Amino acid sequence: MNLIITCARHLEPETTDELSAVLAQFGDENPEISRTSMSGVLTAKTKLVPFEVIKNIREKIVDEPWSIRYCLRIIPIEQVVDTNLEEISTQVFSLMKKVNEKESYRITIEKRNSDISSTEIISKIADNITNKVSLEKPDWIALIEILGNKTGVSVLKSDDIFSLEISKRELLE
Repeated sequence: MNLIITCARHLEPETTDELSAVLAQFGDENPEISRTSMSGVLTAKTKLVPFEVIKNIREKIVDEPWSIRYCLRIIPIEQVVDTNLEEISTQVFSLMKKVNEKESYRITIEKRNSDISSTEIISKIADNITNKVSLEKPDWIALIEILGNKTGVSVLKSDDIFSLEISKRELLE
């Protein structure tokens, strides 16, 4: 998976169709879109660059605000690992190399169907990163998306995550 998509519960089929059509417009005719065991959460594997997909969707919303109705959030995933403390922390450290030492960061954990300790993950990672922490306005977000026994990890800027609500609100401003 290189995208996680959230939608309203029980609208997964409509969301799958919408995402398939959008990815086809951007050049991926055969994305692998899968339902998870969690209602309202899908994963996708596209041949496109996930961050470019988000950028293109934002541009599409400006021209055609009604074109995206079911995909509530689309989150780019850089790496997928098994859900365990060592693999998650190793991957975050690797991805944090792109962050300048003067830039701030925040660790965000979205946990679904897992009893792994968020506090342990945060402690293990934060203890080994010297950058300044900023919970309110970080330059970077170390995003850890736990979906049962698999975890998606990304180090990204806040505007690298697509939110339908925020995008449409920005159109009104």
